[in-house]
Amino acid sequence: MKMKESISSRLDVVLLSADEQQRRLDRVYAGMAAANISTALVRDNANLYYLTGRVFRGYIYLEAGHAPLYFVRQPTTLHGGDSLHHIRKPEDIAGILVEQGRLTAEASSAHAVPAIELDALSYSDAVRLARVFGSDAPAANLSPILRAARSVKTDEELQALRESGMRQTNVYRRIPRMYREGMSDIELQIEIEYHSRLEGCLGQFRIAGADMELFMGNVLTGENADTPSPYDFAMGGAGIDPSLPVGADGTIIKPGLPVMVDVNGNYTGYMTDMTRCYYITSLESKASEALELSRRICRELAAMMIPGTPAKDLYDRARAIAEEEGMEDYFMGHRSHAGFVGHGVGIEINELPVIAPRSRDVLRAGNVIALEPKFVIPGIGAVGIENTYIVRPEAPGECITLAPEEAVCLN
Repeated sequence: MKMKESISSRLDVVLLSADEQQRRLDRVYAGMAAANISTALVRDNANLYYLTGRVFRGYIYLEAGHAPLYFVRQPTTLHGGDSLHHIRKPEDIAGILVEQGRLTAEASSAHAVPAIELDALSYSDAVRLARVFGSDAPAANLSPILRAARSVKTDEELQALRESGMRQTNVYRRIPRMYREGMSDIELQIEIEYHSRLEGCLGQFRIAGADMELFMGNVLTGENADTPSPYDFAMGGAGIDPSLPVGADGTIIKPGLPVMVDVNGNYTGYMTDMTRCYYITSLESKASEALELSRRICRELAAMMIPGTPAKDLYDRARAIAEEEGMEDYFMGHRSHAGFVGHGVGIEINELPVIAPRSRDVLRAGNVIALEPKFVIPGIGAVGIENTYIVRPEAPGECITLAPEEAVCLN
């Protein structure tokens, strides 16, 4: 098992190099300037990690032209020189800013409210932070600015994603040897999870939004693949309990039916996303045709990954190919259809850009995109692949999930 360097003895609040942190801050500050935002307060764990390289309980105060200030509640062992302040509650922040000369006493009671992540915080937390700065209502929403900044990865982030892709590939290559005769889908998923953890998978499936949740991944076989779920994932499944109605449901893996594996790729704090199909004995011919169609769509869309390309153009092409081959009824679902064919990945599994018919996103060099053209065939199951690609200055996108794309027989 390959482990990351322990952080137990690394007590700096910022674990990024100064240059790397500045690259990320510059993107956030540019977004703030475009939105006419002068100050901001960061609280969401994904964004704390993006800007410091660690998660802590607290806040980052941002103001263009000034070094960030860190207000930490836990852990109390962190240090960061004059920029770090240990606090007991958010109400301590305004007084410290006044002491630091970053806020006047008059301004602290005159609605000098920093932008906050309204997409990530609860209403009560947002109101409480606003009141710290003398307002009864939150100010500007920082969430879209941070999502846009995170959508274009730095070289260091890309390296972390390549590392996750390599380790995820190592696990997927071992999947055929994990199967035992008579296994159910959930039993196979548990084996995959076990080997993933030994490879160094962090286990966490970080997802933006309150309506999405999943444990480690999704393994589907047979009719269960056609069971709609309440979540905005490409595939559904009933799950094994109504409290988490998605994914494997205990279906026994049978000859001829595809086994679709889409399991956690978080090995570095940055997630890759990969789906592959497996079978025992044989695979239904219609499933084989749909799998090859999925591979073709991935190739064509990867060739379209040029900076400046509207994200919706990729979706439109994928849909057109499915229609040309008479597979539109099964494209991205059957009883329930997903409204996208790809999405950005990184610290969270559902980042920008979104590859959807009404997406306003435009591809940029440094975007990292998971393409997942999948099909659900009634009576057979789910078929398709998913790859993670880096958008480069020139096409095609660089694929960083390199397990064999063809269906593989389970031993």
